[in-house]
Amino acid sequence: MTPSNSVSPTNSSSSSEAPQPTVGPTELSITVTPSPGAQPQVFILASANGEPGDGLSVPDPAAAMAALDRYGEGIFFPVPGPQQACLDVFSGPEVAVVTGTFKGRSVNATFKRTDSCQTARWQALAPLFGAVAGGTGAI
Repeated sequence: MTPSNSVSPTNSSSSSEAPQPTVGPTELSITVTPSPGAQPQVFILASANGEPGDGLSVPDPAAAMAALDRYGEGIFFPVPGPQQACLDVFSGPEVAVVTGTFKGRSVNATFKRTDSCQTARWQALAPLFGAVAGGTGAI
């Protein structure tokens, strides 16, 4: 299952203009704990105008930004909808906590790999958690 990506329209003076995504700075701290009691890894991702900034520690900032562009809105700011059935499939003990701002909006989200729905969220943003070249983000 792939998380949906919703876009927030901006106010415009013309009704013929297409809705535009919310724009603002992105400054995220990502703390990934590989297993209970393990030493956490901390990654930093910052961007302005959709371009990765300096001093980043995410292994693949371009992939992380692409994942955020595609899934960030829907995952960080989900629109209420029908309840999903999640399979009880454990994919790993990793836990990631993402805090900061995404496109100017406050984020405080926890990611786990404890069932099929949680794993889908994790996989969608795996580059934030250290995955490179299409990896899962599992450490």
